[in-house]
Amino acid sequence: MRILVMNPNTTASMTASIRATATAAAAPGTEIIATEPLWGPESIEGHFEGYLSAAAVLDRLATLDLSFDALVMAGFGEPGREGAQELLDVPVLDITESAAQMAMMLGHAYGIVTTLDRAVPQIRDRLLTAGLLQRCAAVRGTGLGVLELERDAQRTVEVIIDTARDVVRAGAEVICLGCGGMAGLQEKVAAELGVPVVDGVAAAVKFAESVIGLGLTTSTGRSFAPPRPKAIGSWPLSTHLSLGRAQGSPRSTAISPQTSDI
Repeated sequence: MRILVMNPNTTASMTASIRATATAAAAPGTEIIATEPLWGPESIEGHFEGYLSAAAVLDRLATLDLSFDALVMAGFGEPGREGAQELLDVPVLDITESAAQMAMMLGHAYGIVTTLDRAVPQIRDRLLTAGLLQRCAAVRGTGLGVLELERDAQRTVEVIIDTARDVVRAGAEVICLGCGGMAGLQEKVAAELGVPVVDGVAAAVKFAESVIGLGLTTSTGRSFAPPRPKAIGSWPLSTHLSLGRAQGSPRSTAISPQTSDI
């Protein structure tokens, strides 16, 4: 089976770390492909950037020329998953919901350690919409920006551990890493805390494998029926940007797309 993992921001180095974590979690025979949008914010820290990213991700999915058996959306607490479910005919897994679902199998209450404090309300809203907030003991920000996570790996782990201890004191029996940029740090954090630590990317990959293995996919009976045919101006945007580039359009000069596997 082939699983596509989508980093919602345009930072290729973060895509690489997400790909590594997904590959490590995948079963033998599962192929992991990772990529990011062709345009959009380099990191997502707020509603404005989140909705820009959601549009960019959907644009990327609409223009991909390859087949895959499931999609993992690697943004924590960010919008767009429902749109992808309407657009695609394969299972779509979100790392926020996957991490929380996995955590609830391991303890009575779970908690989340994320980046900036401003992300906390967005994550809580996402959990509430998904029906997963009731067993969440706490969501705490580390104070680290998304791009800061890669600058000093040792400091990042130390800050995550310190914040996670506060979440455990609030009643969490399991910790979820609340950012795709934290992918791969779960073992180091768990070794210090003494409680299970769930990485959302890894959890989503395992759930995707299970759903594919069971021959299941998203229901199209109501909520996630395919989009109704209609005219959408300049959509997909990437196609129009590519045409503008080929014709020497000035507006394309500010776009520097970075792609990973595809």
